Amino acid sequence: MADGYSIPAEMTAIGIAAPGGPEALVAQRRPVPAPGEGEVLIRVAAAGVNRPDVLQRQGKYPPPPGASDIPGLEVSGTIVAAGDGADQLIGQKVCALLAGGGYAEYAVAPAGQCLPVPQGYDLVEAAALPETLFTVWTNLFERAYAAPGDTVLVHGGTSGIGTMAISLCRLFDVSIIVTCGSDDKCAQALEWGATHAVNYKTQDFVAEVKRITDGKGCQAVLDMVGGDYVPRNLDCLEEDGRHVSIAVLGGAKAEIFIPQIMQRRLTLTASTLRARSVGFKSLVADELVRTVWPFVAEGRLRPAMDQRFDMADAAKAHARMDSGAHFGKIVLTM
Repeated sequence: MADGYSIPAEMTAIGIAAPGGPEALVAQRRPVPAPGEGEVLIRVAAAGVNRPDVLQRQGKYPPPPGASDIPGLEVSGTIVAAGDGADQLIGQKVCALLAGGGYAEYAVAPAGQCLPVPQGYDLVEAAALPETLFTVWTNLFERAYAAPGDTVLVHGGTSGIGTMAISLCRLFDVSIIVTCGSDDKCAQALEWGATHAVNYKTQDFVAEVKRITDGKGCQAVLDMVGGDYVPRNLDCLEEDGRHVSIAVLGGAKAEIFIPQIMQRRLTLTASTLRARSVGFKSLVADELVRTVWPFVAEGRLRPAMDQRFDMADAAKAHARMDSGAHFGKIVLTM
């Protein structure tokens, strides 16, 4: 139900005309979605742009069953209507993790996947938090058990995932080695707070990790590359180290030497977030509110912001991501 808010029947959204390049993103008129039980309707202020959006645009990452075909996995804005069980949230400013539908004037989210935007926090910055925060927290700090005093290796140091990993590691006293594709990007990562940055085009990241850790190796690797990076990542780990895969941008298959895993007691694990249940994501949101959100409220956790584009310029935003020149998050604004 709505509470004093005028909600139109239709909205402008960015749809995918046909799988392809950035030009496949086109403005469309769509019905405003209606929140079901336990869901809220958010009048969108901004929407984060993420690599899965690009893959969906290319036809390589279809939305899970029941999710909107409109791209967009995170938004910020004001809750203007709610289904049964979520009425008390109407009027609140939130950012939210979605399974889809973010590139639009209105979006529906499960109430449990909404996080309160603190007073004075920039709503555009808030839109850049959920997807990378949920991803890094569940994979680096839960699946890989990163703990104070650990050293971790994260690839893609200037991506949204990489910059969020740097921020969280800095807050939780974890040393982080990142890889980047140029000296300039390494310098950006170091300025953002990375402990070490390795140019993977001119340096052997395995040798650099061994050098930085005095030959011991790191405790965990967060990998979005896959392919031939996986056996090299395993060489970076100390005994009982943990390897977490979250994407396969460099290849879906890897050849590994199983006795090495056995002898050194390594753990290989992986996950995807988009298709996980609302219950799981809501539990993660509760944990983030307890453990991470105090840093957000204090202004100590802010996303690395690259460029802001008007929602109508979604194609330009995707072209920016495709170029690989961005540092941190690209955001669409209303």
